[in-house]
Amino acid sequence: MSASTQDKARDIYIVGLRNQHAVENQAVELLERQVGRLENYPEMAERMRRHIAESQEQARRLEDLLGQLDTSHSTLKDTMASFMGNMAALGHTVAPDEVLKNTLANFAFEHYEIAGYMSLLTLCEAVGHSAGRSALETSLREEQDMAQWIADHIGPTTLRYVERTAAGQTAGV
Repeated sequence: MSASTQDKARDIYIVGLRNQHAVENQAVELLERQVGRLENYPEMAERMRRHIAESQEQARRLEDLLGQLDTSHSTLKDTMASFMGNMAALGHTVAPDEVLKNTLANFAFEHYEIAGYMSLLTLCEAVGHSAGRSALETSLREEQDMAQWIADHIGPTTLRYVERTAAGQTAGV
């Protein structure tokens, strides 16, 4: 890789780390909004609480990686991502099938995060930032675990929603 290509790869890597940091902040906002409304889905609420802590730790890891590269996260990107997370979470609160809409959106969002970490690992390798590999791999595994948990619970969540609706109970949350 030429020096100019290496420099460009480093710039793209830094932007990617900043973007992923903003995505983690968005994830925390989304999950915090949702978890408070899951009184009828306690196992989902518990798993989301654990993932909020994981996402906060992922953001910290990203801050560390940015620090190793003598830069920091973007406050503007973080603010905008948090705002978008709040708006997305609020958008489903009026839907009677809120829990289903959130489950499907969360499944898609986890895969977005997975793709982001996969890209960052490629860039990490390209720029020779070997110190970043372990942190990025850990975050990737956490996102894959959460995506798998959601996948395993789409069916049961859907059936619980149907049962609660049929019984005339609060179905969504």
